[in-house]
Amino acid sequence: MEVFRFDRAERYITAHDSSGLHATRIAEGAGPVRLTCLALWPGGVIGTHPATVPQVFLVVSGEGWVAGADGERVPIAAGQGVRWEEGEVHTSGTDSGFTALAVEGPPLSVFEPERPGA
Repeated sequence: MEVFRFDRAERYITAHDSSGLHATRIAEGAGPVRLTCLALWPGGVIGTHPATVPQVFLVVSGEGWVAGADGERVPIAAGQGVRWEEGEVHTSGTDSGFTALAVEGPPLSVFEPERPGA
């Protein structure tokens, strides 16, 4: 067993006009799978950019919004996730701050809920 922290805020990211964004690389697989913790401070934005690989974005605390190429903001909060395909343009932001886990890698399929209403 190995216990570790993933909220280390190791790198401050400004790419794509991002602001208030800290990233911590957590793990990668034998293939092209990576797991990263993204901490977005209040008022922060992850700038508009295309996904370099398929990505699942899971909000684990806080709330904010996500937008696709059309720029329409969709609210998102802890317990919700978004999946973007490779090349899909997207952005996200928050007024109050959030923490998300980004899983990136080969095509990722999201399972359907096993119970109605889940």
